[in-house]
Amino acid sequence: MTPELVIETLDPVDAAAFQRLTGCSDARLAELQRFQTLLAEWNAVMNLVGPATLPTYWNRHAWDSAQLLQLAPEARTWADLGAGAGLPGIVLAILLKDTSGAKVHLVESMAKRCRFLRVVVDELGLPAEIHNARAEDLDLTVDVVTARACAPMVRLLGYAQPYLKRGAAAWFLKGQDVASELAEAATYWKFESDLRPSLSDPRGQIVHVKGLKSVRKV
Repeated sequence: MTPELVIETLDPVDAAAFQRLTGCSDARLAELQRFQTLLAEWNAVMNLVGPATLPTYWNRHAWDSAQLLQLAPEARTWADLGAGAGLPGIVLAILLKDTSGAKVHLVESMAKRCRFLRVVVDELGLPAEIHNARAEDLDLTVDVVTARACAPMVRLLGYAQPYLKRGAAAWFLKGQDVASELAEAATYWKFESDLRPSLSDPRGQIVHVKGLKSVRKV
């Protein structure tokens, strides 16, 4: 069950706090711990996440990703564009594992990152499909399209536009430069945006985009 939306997370989030915030089962928590181990192992030979973020995995990566479920609690199908390290997509797939009809599409153009995603998905038996392709080249219909550290907003909207045309809601995890990214994007796109504060980092924002239309070519 998804808990009430937490307004602010003041204390550092560890595994126990993550379980309290999300209400996830012991089994799902164990899978997230295994994902943490795999992420650290593969990060030693492949640039997946900043090494300095690994010690704060539960807050910086797990909780940062999981908070999306509180914004779209009825969503069952997700597309994570530029999935890379599986953030937020792998975390979402783990937490949705026991949800009927759930599926997360992990869209990643780099083959070596897809190999990492495949190892995680296969080992944990996740309801996820990996697409080694460019996001805009796929014909996927999902409830939500999301991304983290994929591209500046002006380009990310281009990647996401086909998904929005097919009815997806758009929720993007962004950092402290989101205002300038949105201003730049507004010169190429017409859209409405709603900002929500990130629960994992006071500098972060989650952007809800709707009514997207192209104004001029990027």
